[in-house]
Amino acid sequence: MPIQTRSSSRKRNPIRCARGGREHSDTHLTGEGGHPTLMEPLPGRALRALPEVVPGHPPARQADSDALDISTKVQLYGVLWKRPFGRPSAKWSRRFFIIKESFLLYYSESEKKSFETNKYFNIHPKGVIPLGGCLVEPKEEPSMPYAMKISHQDFHGNILLAAESEFEQTQWLEMLQESGKVTWKNAQLGEAMIKSLEAQGLQLAKEKQEYLDKLMEETEELCLQREQREELERLNQVLEAEKQQFEEVVQELRMEQEQIKRELELTARCLKGVEQEKKELRHLTESLQQTLEELSIEKKKTLEMLEENENHRQTLANQSEQPPPSGGLHSNLQQIEEKMQQLLEEKLLAEKRMKENEERSRALEEEREFYSSQSQALQNSLQELTAEKQQAERELKAEVKVRMDLERRLREAEGALRSLEQGLNSKVRNKEKEERMRADVSHLKRFFEECIRNAELEAKMPVIMKNSVYIHKAATRRIKSCRFHRRRSSTSWNDMKPSQSFMTSQLDANNMEELKEVAKRLSRDQRFRESIYHIMATQPGAPSVLSRGGK
Repeated sequence: MPIQTRSSSRKRNPIRCARGGREHSDTHLTGEGGHPTLMEPLPGRALRALPEVVPGHPPARQADSDALDISTKVQLYGVLWKRPFGRPSAKWSRRFFIIKESFLLYYSESEKKSFETNKYFNIHPKGVIPLGGCLVEPKEEPSMPYAMKISHQDFHGNILLAAESEFEQTQWLEMLQESGKVTWKNAQLGEAMIKSLEAQGLQLAKEKQEYLDKLMEETEELCLQREQREELERLNQVLEAEKQQFEEVVQELRMEQEQIKRELELTARCLKGVEQEKKELRHLTESLQQTLEELSIEKKKTLEMLEENENHRQTLANQSEQPPPSGGLHSNLQQIEEKMQQLLEEKLLAEKRMKENEERSRALEEEREFYSSQSQALQNSLQELTAEKQQAERELKAEVKVRMDLERRLREAEGALRSLEQGLNSKVRNKEKEERMRADVSHLKRFFEECIRNAELEAKMPVIMKNSVYIHKAATRRIKSCRFHRRRSSTSWNDMKPSQSFMTSQLDANNMEELKEVAKRLSRDQRFRESIYHIMATQPGAPSVLSRGGK
């Protein structure tokens, strides 16, 4: 049942967020003619503050809830139609309603003017309806189309209200539904959720700190590896650039070889055509020579016939005054001479063309020999470049393998050094620990002696050249290498003397203290570890590795 009272009610503070110390953000509504409209939330608590101006609404109709005589805020106020609660009735009366958080307060209609004029909150309403957990939904009544029904399982009946318009009905429905969410159960749930979130935040902060500590440790461990990778990547980039140049030159040589092949094929076709033409001219010359011989024989026969005719003519001339006709033979002889002259000219022309073809054939043969030699030279260069490229790739793989081996040995030495330091720092000693310490000492002894020998070799190296492949302009390759001879010097062997401190058969007190100091100093000296790595990088097993000290 809705709670109705006319006595003085207790002053209540606005709902605060659990453990937050901040007021629940409320929304104020007001409007002209009792029409409810949305207002901005008003921060702070002032007894008689001036009303705020909301854009789009006249300032005379805006409710400043902080100006009330109770330090609270209202979400919505206005005039609604109300049906009596306690008894069934069809009569509707106008009342002035105010929504305060999870309560609906109503007054007589005349209270609206006093509320808007004095900006005071009347603490003696005609009734108070708790909205927590209520179901608010629209409902149509015969005389009131914009009615609203408020129901709850603890109410004996429903509460019916009605607005003047659909807009007012929508605003009141939204605000009543929002106010119904503010309950004691929800507040307790919010408190529990905040506590749970705070506990999760503390746990996450602790885990974050642990992860940060681990990250710092891993960062310190990765610093050395990053520098080593940078050096290896730099060398890989150089070799990759050279490999790219190799491929470009090989591609150019292949293109030139293809061009020479095409030119050789063209020259071969030309030579074949010249040979065919030469053969045809030879046949033509032979045919002309045969024709000339036949014409010579025919000419000789004709001359003999002319001579016989001449003798016969003279004989007949003595017998008769009229000579026999001999014009046919003379004309025939003249035709034969003209034909022989024409054949001689054709023979000379054919011989001239044969000479030209022979000269052209010699030129094409010389060109073919030139292209053949050039193609052979390019083929040899291509084979040489391919072999050098494969050699460079093999050296790169060997270099990567040497790098990985060096890193592994350095990590093993660091692990032995840490184990030795832990054993020296340990107060409890037994035979097993001493055996492990001796093994670590032996491992470190071999490691440092090898480093010192490499340092001696590096000191005696006049030049350190990286085994790389470069390209000449004429596509020729030259590989230069330097061989270095190892020589001993007293200075270098003096540098090896500190390693004798690791050759101890019995760990007495003095030697143990000295060994402990040496291990501590070496484990803390980052520069010494870097120099060891550079020295190992220049060992004879990796001739193409360029140490930083020799740059």
